Amino acid sequence: MAAKKKIILLLAAVCLLGVAAYWYSTFCREDNQGELVLQGNVDVREVSLAFRQSDRILEVLAEEGDRVQKGQVLARLDTCELNLQMQKLKAEIAAQQSTVDKLHNGTRPEEIQQARGNLSQARAAAEHAAGVYRRKQDIFNSIAGISQQELDNALHDMEAKNAALSAAEAALREAEAGPRQEDIAGAEAGLQALRDEQSRYNYLLSQYELQAPDDGVIRSRLLEAGDMASPAKPVFKLSLPGKKWVRAYVPETELGRIYEGQQARVYIDSQPGRAIEGQVGYISGTAEFTPKTVQTEELRTSLVYEVRVYVDDMDNVLRLGMPATVKIAGRGE
Repeated sequence: MAAKKKIILLLAAVCLLGVAAYWYSTFCREDNQGELVLQGNVDVREVSLAFRQSDRILEVLAEEGDRVQKGQVLARLDTCELNLQMQKLKAEIAAQQSTVDKLHNGTRPEEIQQARGNLSQARAAAEHAAGVYRRKQDIFNSIAGISQQELDNALHDMEAKNAALSAAEAALREAEAGPRQEDIAGAEAGLQALRDEQSRYNYLLSQYELQAPDDGVIRSRLLEAGDMASPAKPVFKLSLPGKKWVRAYVPETELGRIYEGQQARVYIDSQPGRAIEGQVGYISGTAEFTPKTVQTEELRTSLVYEVRVYVDDMDNVLRLGMPATVKIAGRGE
């Protein structure tokens, strides 16, 4: 009798296992291959806009929420010091330009005439000094009427006058020949260096205006007029209008059900019946613990993978941080 009961119990257990296997193969397998539902938040591309220069902010021209266009001026720095430096540089350029023009024009006729007059004076002085020396030499040799010191002084004076004559002749030749090409080239190089410096100042002046790099929406205004700006301190955060995506997280057990390029539908609470078409564009290759923004009691210690579902928000209904539901069809659907 006991053996018969055991057989009956064994048959009942086999039947239960069979029913369980049928139920799993019929329902659970279909669920595993069915639609995958994920929860996430909308994300957008952002740019932190900061000045290239460090100076005091003169004015801020955009507010949070403003739609701006590419190239639009959003803020300006105080340019007083830079303008003073540019004025000084312009004066230096003007002076150097005058030097270059003078060298290109050559020696003026008046300067050549003056050099010739100086030569005539030097020649006359040299001839006079030579005559004085000869007379004193004759006196010294004939009657010793002068001292050796007087004769030496006359000789030195004659040599000095001859040296002055040589210098006057050289000055006339230089005046008639005009400036050397090397001097002209050096002056022109100096002028070009000053002009390059002016171009640099003009570029720096353009950087005193903070412009929008693309069309977008001002998300945050971080500094005000009177604040000191620097490259490390953003003035605005700009949300770009390009592709948006929903950042969601999938458990490792479901990772095999999704792939890049897979079609997906995104739903938001304000329009629960309207799907926004998208596709899986990124699947993280590294597991991480469930972020606090999507944690539940069951998932606090679970390892998940980040998934980004990119959407074309043609009607611009998605906002940064907005919660969204992502539904991804199974591979067989």
